[in-house]
Amino acid sequence: MAGEEINEDYPVEIHECLSTFENSIGAVDEMLKTMMSVSRNELLQKLDPLEQAKVDLVSAYTLNSMFWVYLATQGVNPKEHPVKQELERIRVYMNRVKEITDKKKAGKLDRGAASRFVKNALWEPKPKNASKVANKGKSKN
Repeated sequence: MAGEEINEDYPVEIHECLSTFENSIGAVDEMLKTMMSVSRNELLQKLDPLEQAKVDLVSAYTLNSMFWVYLATQGVNPKEHPVKQELERIRVYMNRVKEITDKKKAGKLDRGAASRFVKNALWEPKPKNASKVANKGKSKN
C-alpha cells in the first residue's frame, strides 16, 4: 500500500493509519501461518508444562482479542459482550503463570551464608584493652 496510489474511497488523512493496519494484518497472518505449520501435539511435546500453559494462554488470548476486533468492526460494543469477561479470565491466569515463573527465577537464600556475610560485614569496635596490648607487643620488639 505504501507504493500504491491513494484510493479516493476514503479520506487522505487516514491513509497512513490504514497502511499501518494493513502491514499489521500481514504480520499477524504470517505468524499464524508459521504457528499453524506445526501440529499442536508436536509443539507441546517439546515444551515443559509451564511453557505449554503459556502457549495455550497466549493462543486463547489472541483468539479472543481477534474476536474483540471482529465485534468492533461489526458495530457491536465488545465491552458489553461476554468476550470481555473471557479476556479478563485469561489475563488472571496469565498473571498466575507469571508469578510461578518469577518464583522459579527467584534466587534461593542460603541462610547460613547470609548470616555469615552480615556478621562479617558489620563493623565492631575493638575493645580499648586490645589496642593497648597490641601496642605493648610492638614496642617490646
